[in-house]
Amino acid sequence: MTETTLDELRAEATAFLDANAAPKPAAAAAFTWGEGDDDVALFEEVEPAEEARQLAAAKAWLGARAAAGLHWLSGPTELGGRGLGRAHEQLYRSLEARYQVPNQSFFGIGFGMVAPTMLAHGTPEVHAYLPRMYAGELVGCQLFSEPGAGSDLAGLQTRAERDGDEWVVTGQKVWTSGAHYADLGEIICRTDPDLPKHKGLTGFVVDMHAPGVTVRPLRQMTGGAAFNEVFFDEVRVPDSHRLGDVNRGWTVALTTLMNERASIGGGGGGSGLGLASAARLIEMVRHFDGADDPLLRDELAKLYTGFQVAKYTNLRAGATLRAGGLPGPELSVGKLALTANLTATADFVARVLGPRVQADTGEWGTFAWSRFICGTPGMRIAGGSDETLRNIVGERVLGLPKEPGIDSTTAFRDLAKN
Repeated sequence: MTETTLDELRAEATAFLDANAAPKPAAAAAFTWGEGDDDVALFEEVEPAEEARQLAAAKAWLGARAAAGLHWLSGPTELGGRGLGRAHEQLYRSLEARYQVPNQSFFGIGFGMVAPTMLAHGTPEVHAYLPRMYAGELVGCQLFSEPGAGSDLAGLQTRAERDGDEWVVTGQKVWTSGAHYADLGEIICRTDPDLPKHKGLTGFVVDMHAPGVTVRPLRQMTGGAAFNEVFFDEVRVPDSHRLGDVNRGWTVALTTLMNERASIGGGGGGSGLGLASAARLIEMVRHFDGADDPLLRDELAKLYTGFQVAKYTNLRAGATLRAGGLPGPELSVGKLALTANLTATADFVARVLGPRVQADTGEWGTFAWSRFICGTPGMRIAGGSDETLRNIVGERVLGLPKEPGIDSTTAFRDLAKN
């Protein structure tokens, strides 16, 4: 079978997009303060009815892509994929970005973190879910963090006990994005409490609609509830839904975590600032008569430089992935750079706006920033806390002595062996 060339895929994808979506309107020549939407929130928070409408539209769009054979370009042909490369996927994404299509953020965790782990470590029964995930029929979530462990994943206590051909899962997970609309969850459980904490873990794929699964929203200081806590009360999981070998779940978890950090850390590949664009910040400074303040100008220049450096670092890491390389622990640097830049942006905005960011007076481009500022601390936790990632960078990248009680170097060495 002849592989589809990039030019052939471009023609195929363009024909599909032209027939099923409208092109995005041309971008304005320049950002104008006071015009358009002033929403700069880091986390999407909408009412349940609107979220359900958006999810249905997103699933329908992926269904249309699947019917056209454009839903899983890099997937194995035996599982319904096209067997193409990362370059083909990147090309399609760049083409689709030019069109008005439904919000696809519902699938970010499933496609970026859960599905690659299922493909790498799953049984044939687990692999059977992948075509349905990429066709938009099933949504995945990641069940790692716990109230008593947080970013110390190896310290988790949710247990899975063998009962014949099934496992009985009991415990609690927390900060789970999308759990309330997810169909499948990748969960790491403790299966042997007598082994060292990194050794007695096992990964599974759990049905989020199974009896005993309870999902409760967690209210954030932004006012929304983008995260959840999930309770498991003797939930039965078939052994055929196990990921990897029994008590080797740390390797499974690291596969997910490295893809997660690649996804989060590489998220600023475009302008670098996302909704909080450089043009928006510059015009905000001008609007509030700060353009002649040398301190503000210097701080703004540092912000812009920080995001540009992060962008080019991410582009370099992306080139490695497109060439067939694997995401490594150095991608923790990208995630740390992102949160550092977001924190600096929040501090800068608070300085410029002052009291305007604390009360909603209806003035454009002021109180809207409160959701950005209140959401920034969450980004410092998501995908591994900044403190945990600094340990990984220090030990794995810089070769520094390991933090007492944290064995990230050994963990990554174990991954390399497997």
